[in-house]
Amino acid sequence: TKGVGMCRFLAYIGAPIVMDKLLYQPVNSLIHQSYHALERHDPVNADGFGVGWYMPEIDPEPVLFTSIQPAWHNRNLRSLAPRTRSGCIFAHVRAAGTGEVSPRNCHPFQYKQFLMMHNGDIGGFGQIKRDLRERLSNEFYDWIKGETDSEYFFALFLDNLFKAHQTEHHYSNIADALLQSIRDLKDLLACRGVKSASYLNLAVTNGQCLIVTRYVTGSTKQPPTLYHSEGSRFEVVDGIPRMVQTGIQEHAILVVSEKLTEAREDWHEVPRNHLIAVTEDLRVPLLPIVV
Repeated sequence: TKGVGMCRFLAYIGAPIVMDKLLYQPVNSLIHQSYHALERHDPVNADGFGVGWYMPEIDPEPVLFTSIQPAWHNRNLRSLAPRTRSGCIFAHVRAAGTGEVSPRNCHPFQYKQFLMMHNGDIGGFGQIKRDLRERLSNEFYDWIKGETDSEYFFALFLDNLFKAHQTEHHYSNIADALLQSIRDLKDLLACRGVKSASYLNLAVTNGQCLIVTRYVTGSTKQPPTLYHSEGSRFEVVDGIPRMVQTGIQEHAILVVSEKLTEAREDWHEVPRNHLIAVTEDLRVPLLPIVV
């Protein structure tokens, strides 16, 4: 069934990989999804894109490249992807919901070493926008540069994370802050009597670990699709990507809005209202979200 969802994203962590293998080479690559998403009612995601990746040998903070051009139309990305290798990559193609088509509204969002992206929307966001922003410390109040519900939510997440943990950010601390932020958001919506559902497929990384949620607030609603795949190494042959088991001490994990192939055995659906984490040592716990 085709899922609800404003956008499409991909998160990779593991053995360093050339970006082209994720963004362009698969038959149903993220670039293909930008003009022909298979698991959305509206197949086009043409309101900009963003890619973030880490080169820890140079800098712990990620490289971020965003544009309001459709992803399939960007020559710079086409040139960059086959010549860039990283062990942690975020990529997002946008179909604008809240907020105009503008560079400052493109995902992923960055703060220091963190990258964050969202597929979905916050129901009744206009009714809680001021309430949410006024909860924030000055630093994260000022960090917001765009108009999207996503960026406001991530400011709330960062505020919660840095209040609790100034420096050390273990995967469990990041997961706790993300869940606390969903809890806070639900409280804000309840206070304003908002009944509309919020769709919260959220991805956060610091380059060392990864947290992704698949969550919806309405009890009868379904969140946007989300899948994960893991193996020793991600390979693409003639457009067909596979997670390969090499027996070598390598590990690779992909979390995606939409499967990159029809090979069912490669992809596992993240259940409704669950969180998938990739820990610093590349374990992959799957946890129910109870908020």
